[in-house]
Amino acid sequence: MRAMVLAAGLGTRLRPITYTMPKPMVPVANRPVMEHILLLLKRHGFAEVVANLHWFPELIEERFGDGSDYAMELTYSHEEQLLGTSGGVRKVRDFLGDSFLIISGDALTDIDLSAMRAAHEAHDGVATLATKRVDDTSQFGVAITGSDGRIQGFQEKPDPSEALSDLANCGIYMFRKEIFDFFPPPGTSRAAGPDDPEGFADWAMDVFPRLLEADVPFYSHEIEAYWNDIGDLDELRASSVDALAGAVEVELDGELVDGYLSGSAPTEGELKGPVLLGAGCTIADDVRIDGPAVIGDGVTIGAGSRLKEVIALPGAEVPAGAVVIGAICGWAG
Repeated sequence: MRAMVLAAGLGTRLRPITYTMPKPMVPVANRPVMEHILLLLKRHGFAEVVANLHWFPELIEERFGDGSDYAMELTYSHEEQLLGTSGGVRKVRDFLGDSFLIISGDALTDIDLSAMRAAHEAHDGVATLATKRVDDTSQFGVAITGSDGRIQGFQEKPDPSEALSDLANCGIYMFRKEIFDFFPPPGTSRAAGPDDPEGFADWAMDVFPRLLEADVPFYSHEIEAYWNDIGDLDELRASSVDALAGAVEVELDGELVDGYLSGSAPTEGELKGPVLLGAGCTIADDVRIDGPAVIGDGVTIGAGSRLKEVIALPGAEVPAGAVVIGAICGWAG
């Protein structure tokens, strides 16, 4: 089975970080979130992968190259204009083959893709959608299912008092090639705006309604694994804390201080963990860092600074004597 990583979005809710990088390159635990996804694909044996690109595509290509570092063949599909959540998939249909996985490059998860694949192959439906139970349905699109897991409908961010389901759609899909029979003809997308290209299409507005209208079976695969779409700055903070705490199975990049460290390399300050220290960070005298905190590669923290529950993005500079609490520190660029 081949896979497609969706990596073309603008990440507007993560601004100002995404003014200078695409959302899939935003780091969680000192690795771009898309790198966590590629490592997940590697663990589950996906060896042929394509990613669609639009916003700062060169940063993604420079980081991941041809995928050989992840034991896979990674290719790219460039979108001069965004094609929507499913239009970009249609663009690479010839690559995807008979059955394929679609996964977001800007969500953090440790989903068992092997178990999902087994579930997908066990039914004759055209699609399998990963879903997860949530407390607040107003933040998610939810899937309404029958007792057999067959999807009967959707609600978009319903108030909990009106929700017919608490199964959030995780945006992780497995499809058979017949899914393309239910795409809208080019230029007829219900979701497209006046400036969108002819090939624009959307899963929620165009494709899934056609499956329901045609009474075509497709199914929910409920997961208990960690999943967070990192849609905004609060979710970025939460995912970073969860990664440090081991709530999600991802590979941290750097030295993890998980207790109390005083006056030892690479710092002369005091650290109360968990604190993740990236490569080449410089921490001056009389610095105090209270975790959970992530200090990215090449970060400089000036003398006498006090940091608590901070994410310092790679290359950030914290001036001497600063007091920073609960912030995400970037760089001027």
